[in-house]
Amino acid sequence: MKNIILAIVISWSSWSFKVISQTKPIEQVRVNIDLNTIKEDKVSVTIRPPKFSTKEVTYHIPKIIPGTYSEDDYGKFIDDLKAFDKKGVAIAVVKIDANSWKITDAKKVSKITYQVNDTFDTEIGDDFGKSDIFSPAGSNIDAGKNVLLNTHAFIGYFTNLNDSQYKINIAHPATLWGATSMTDLDASTTNDVFVTSRYAELVENPIMYAKPDYSTFNSNGMEILIAVYSPNGVHTAESITPDMKKMMIAQKNFLGKFNTTKKYSVLIYLSDVQKGNDAHGFGALEHPTATTVVMPEAMPLDQLTEQLKDVVSHEFFHIVTPLTIHSKEIQYFDYNTPKMSEHLWMYEGVTEYFANLFQVNQELISEEDFYGRIAGKITNAANMDDTMPFTKMSANVLTKPYKDQYLNVYEKGALIGMCLDIIIREKSNGERGLLDLMQKLSDVYGIKKPFNDEELFAKITELTYPEVNQFLTTYVSGETPIPYELYFAKVGLTKMKVKVLGNVFLKGQTPYITVNQTTKEIIVIPGIELNEFFTELKIKGNDIITSVNDTNYTLDNIYDMITTSESWKKDDPITVKIKRDGKEQILKGKTKLSYEDKEGYESTDASKNKLKETWLKG
Repeated sequence: MKNIILAIVISWSSWSFKVISQTKPIEQVRVNIDLNTIKEDKVSVTIRPPKFSTKEVTYHIPKIIPGTYSEDDYGKFIDDLKAFDKKGVAIAVVKIDANSWKITDAKKVSKITYQVNDTFDTEIGDDFGKSDIFSPAGSNIDAGKNVLLNTHAFIGYFTNLNDSQYKINIAHPATLWGATSMTDLDASTTNDVFVTSRYAELVENPIMYAKPDYSTFNSNGMEILIAVYSPNGVHTAESITPDMKKMMIAQKNFLGKFNTTKKYSVLIYLSDVQKGNDAHGFGALEHPTATTVVMPEAMPLDQLTEQLKDVVSHEFFHIVTPLTIHSKEIQYFDYNTPKMSEHLWMYEGVTEYFANLFQVNQELISEEDFYGRIAGKITNAANMDDTMPFTKMSANVLTKPYKDQYLNVYEKGALIGMCLDIIIREKSNGERGLLDLMQKLSDVYGIKKPFNDEELFAKITELTYPEVNQFLTTYVSGETPIPYELYFAKVGLTKMKVKVLGNVFLKGQTPYITVNQTTKEIIVIPGIELNEFFTELKIKGNDIITSVNDTNYTLDNIYDMITTSESWKKDDPITVKIKRDGKEQILKGKTKLSYEDKEGYESTDASKNKLKETWLKG
């Protein structure tokens, strides 16, 4: 069936192009990418543009891409850019900034060639999460093994031609398969051909080349692809997919009638962090029909799938906003001189809220877990500037001091979404909520019809209630901190101290362990009161932890030890090897977990149960 459909698509496309060509020729940028002859981790790219009518033209590689909110200058990974006429004679090219090249005799240009370096090799190996470019938005080039081809890192656009059609031809080894949401128009096992209507569509379609390791499933009419690259074979798509399938089916059920894409790809790159020059910026980047994910390969499967549940669900909900509902700044995104929208509270905040709400709605987590997550966000938001207007921060997010507050979009931004949801539920007697508002906004606007930034609040008010406008103007565009207890009271929740499971190696954000940077040894900090995990095993200050349950640990993989400990169960047998005063000892006992008192919320007002249930389960 797949081959028959593909043949029909190709036949229709060919006929369609012929008809159009009789009226107006298609302006097409043709791209050739060679993954067969990679040298020094560089990929050769050839661009064949349409015929230029101007004397000069500028070729740009993006400075910034949608969804990252940081200026990354992808042009710095481009080497040896040259232009040639049809006889192969070089044409003068001048690099005018980090991401732009001016060609002075544009009418003669037949092709442009250059080399692309990958970004993973430049990341800061010993400083997790502080890489030069956020890994899911970057690129990896490992000849014969993996190419994470985020298209914006390999392919640029010409001034005034970013609405041209792009045809991409990728030559690759037969052993590598390209996972993507695009349709390959070439049946060959060594060549792929993709066509996009414009540059913006190209940028939103990443491809991951690797040895085939993928699974597919269908969820309410959406075809979902899970592709995995695990360099040491630690994890597979088969092992990851069951939890992903459960989660994504739940998401589709939560979204209900909300229009979504017909195909969605999750491209998972698992980093070998011990290699030193592999990816360290863990997380994901959303696209309309795909998500690129980078996570550490050494994570145990249960922890990996738990992390993927939160990370991928957030990116998937971007289908709602900004991919369906967005402003003109996003619709007509400028990759080199961007103007940012005022509404990150909606693009990231509402998305993060839905990524948590759907889990309690679909019974993937308990109400108590959900309240704990919300309480954590309130604590984290309190550490940010709570009087900075969110709209102002959003519009200026690329510059200080506003960029320093960006992470608050996932904290206070989600809480803004929560409060709006509760207001709408209360005013509609539980019949409607925030998801209903987003559905209505998608009906008014949608993928191809952006809104004006300054008109959004008025439209939201028109579709909801005056109280919603009062909240938006007071707490989102205004400087007043949100009185969360007021909104929790509406659904019967009361603030109180609750016990939550912590990490045995940390007390809040304060560690019980440190490292010797010279020897890379993990040392128990002396002179502090240790928790029950340490005292049960009779571990003391200055002890050097060399292994846990027969796995050796040093500075190089301390992250793995900390994350692995989160899967330990109370009273499980445990063996810890230490060095004390230069002598090795093996300590055996039972695992004692660590609990902390934190601010939390509990349901205390039964008279509000009905509204609470429609909020969480409606």
